[in-house]
Amino acid sequence: MTNRTAISGRMQGFTIIQLMVALTIVAVLTGLAIPSYRYVTNGSRISGEINNLLGDLQYARYQAIKQGQPITVCASSNGTSCLGSTATTWNTGWIVFNDANGNATVDPGEAVTRVQQAFSGTDTLTTVTGGVGAVTFNREGFPVGLAGVVTVALYATPVNNQSTRCVQIGLNGQIMTETYGVNSCT
Repeated sequence: MTNRTAISGRMQGFTIIQLMVALTIVAVLTGLAIPSYRYVTNGSRISGEINNLLGDLQYARYQAIKQGQPITVCASSNGTSCLGSTATTWNTGWIVFNDANGNATVDPGEAVTRVQQAFSGTDTLTTVTGGVGAVTFNREGFPVGLAGVVTVALYATPVNNQSTRCVQIGLNGQIMTETYGVNSCT
């Protein structure tokens, strides 16, 4: 004779109330996570944009010292020539080039060594003090022809003070980044 167990008529699973509670918890957690995710992705984009400019300025300074000749970083919209020494918009892109005569213009025989394309979004990168569209470093690593400290500010979209970043170029060749409210970063 075999021993059989009675199967209960009760079904196993979730009730509609348990399912609704679980969905509510998921919705609340998602609602909390999305703004944090947006903040992280915006912060990453902003850091990348400002660090690209900082890196290219430091590269130009280092190359000027290493090669013993002027190296220029200038705003450029086409990757082959400068917008002009008074251009103040850098979010269209910039180039780094060997500037043998130090005139902040890409002349025949002067090689462009780095090209930064225009920003893909609506962030703006603008000279806020110093009003220059080009920075030339001499063989000692000092910027040439600047009247004072140059500040280039990145204003991210959406515009808010927490996402504003600046790059400052000192007369001694020091290059640093700052956040909103520090020195002339506005």
